[in-house]
Amino acid sequence: MDFRNLAVIAHVDHGKTTLVDGLLRQSGTFSEHEEVDERVMDSNDLEKERGITILSKNTAITYGDTKINIIDTPGHADFGGEVERVLKMVDGVLLLVDAYEGVMPQTKFVVKKMLGLGLKPIVVVNKIDKPTAEPDRVVDEVFDLFVQMDATDEQLEFTTVYASAKNGISKLEVDGEDEDFKPLFETILSDIPKPTGSAENPSQLQVFTLDYDNYVGKIGVARIFNGRISKGQNLLLAKADGEQVKGRVSKLIGFKGLERIEIDIAEAGDIVAVAGLETVDVGDSLVDLETPMPLDPLHIEEPTLSVVFAVNDSPLAGLEGKSVTSNKIAERLEKEMQTNIAMRYEQIGEGKFKVSGRGELQITILAENMRREGFEFSISRPEVITKEVDGIHLEPFEHLVIDVPEDLSGTVIERLGKRKAEMTSMIPMGAGQQRVEFEIPARGLIGFRGQFLTDTKGEGVMNHSFLEYRPHSGSVESRGNGALISTESGDAIAYSLNTIQDRGVLFIGPQAKIYPGMVIGEHSRPNDLDVNPSKGKNLTNVRSSGADDAIKLVPPRDMSLEKALEWIEDDELLEITPQNIRIRKRILEANLRKRAEKRAKEGK
Repeated sequence: MDFRNLAVIAHVDHGKTTLVDGLLRQSGTFSEHEEVDERVMDSNDLEKERGITILSKNTAITYGDTKINIIDTPGHADFGGEVERVLKMVDGVLLLVDAYEGVMPQTKFVVKKMLGLGLKPIVVVNKIDKPTAEPDRVVDEVFDLFVQMDATDEQLEFTTVYASAKNGISKLEVDGEDEDFKPLFETILSDIPKPTGSAENPSQLQVFTLDYDNYVGKIGVARIFNGRISKGQNLLLAKADGEQVKGRVSKLIGFKGLERIEIDIAEAGDIVAVAGLETVDVGDSLVDLETPMPLDPLHIEEPTLSVVFAVNDSPLAGLEGKSVTSNKIAERLEKEMQTNIAMRYEQIGEGKFKVSGRGELQITILAENMRREGFEFSISRPEVITKEVDGIHLEPFEHLVIDVPEDLSGTVIERLGKRKAEMTSMIPMGAGQQRVEFEIPARGLIGFRGQFLTDTKGEGVMNHSFLEYRPHSGSVESRGNGALISTESGDAIAYSLNTIQDRGVLFIGPQAKIYPGMVIGEHSRPNDLDVNPSKGKNLTNVRSSGADDAIKLVPPRDMSLEKALEWIEDDELLEITPQNIRIRKRILEANLRKRAEKRAKEGK
């Protein structure tokens, strides 16, 4: 059988998953009577809610006599580790670009990885049905990007397919007739090279993604580079550190559409899932016992951001969650690390775990999944991971691209200047929009998104990807406003909140549970303010008309996990439970807090 292995890569929201949907439908992989959801590859709840891909997933379709293995990759920079691994397993890529937005930071990131691995792309200009689409400009942008990134002559001679994934149409000429996905399928067969390697050689597989099953344990999803593999076969597992372990394939799983089918044998060029090797990790090779020839281990990008997960020790601890002990949290983090290799964790104290990842989104998704599973814990403010090289203190820098209405760009540029950002380009995008690019320390982006959305009245779009490590750039401006801090415990009372709301923005409503040291809102001034949200009205015997004015409370600001994590400062924590996200001070007692602040100032 003929094989083609390809990855779909693009910036977030340019339509990768929708395109894979269309390919699955039009190849006849789903039978006529099957009812299938939209964006069928985004399978977990968080992916469906947010409309983003978090984990790379593979599917297989049969077109004519050819089996096409397709891997849908995440488009968000925080999941760059997933994309990099996947590209090593394929022979070609579909590079998707939005017909209006064009080349974005994540497009640059994935293109750099793809060109470095010598892969040849098919460029798919998606969303050509948009009224603002400019496909010719976008193709020129892609070509310029390839030249800038030192693409080879062969890579520069890419085929362009114009498509609307949502409507299921594609064509090879901008002004050609709309057809179904046939032109795209034909281009895949002609432009994506067949896998090298032969079924007659000794077995060679490499694992690029992990899965976990409660019955069979760890499952490695692997590409077969050479040879055949069959159920029950004994193989040698070659680890990245050189260790070699003998193992037996207890289960061999093939892919067809969204189904996983148990199979008995598979051969070179295919992508399969293998169970039975408990110590398997990403990048490990599975090779023939007689003539072992391990493949080079995969390089995985280092994490750039860390937070501390800790046991919840607030006065309301243990009331809402099922899993609250440090053992449970450690177990859950250990399980996460089994399948998510772009993250690391280490215990740094009693009930405290330092979790490192590629960005805030990756960490908040782990936290969100944990709270849905009944966990209760606290998280500290994110910190960037710095390095020492030759005595020089280095920190991660990001490439930031923002699209803003022209009249608001000045405010944003001024804000970013205070966060040590350097502007590298400014391009008018038409329709009153402007694209501005910056290089900024990763620290400067922590807590910036909320401020940015306020400054641009919700119209701005920001995207960033990791650039490199550079010398430390000095202190960065952080949150400008202080916190409103509760001094009492009990329930918040509307009468009291009515007077407090004049001092700032509230995060809680009436009847919310409070305790001393809990942050209930943002102060309108730079300093923190202690308030009492549970103070009732003093009732007297004398009643007068008009004394009881109606209480009008402004609805509290909705603090989602991401917003709250961006908002907090170093002396604050997030208390996360299955039902609530609360913000609190690290030191709950007001007197002890003031002493600590005084000591910190004297220490400076």
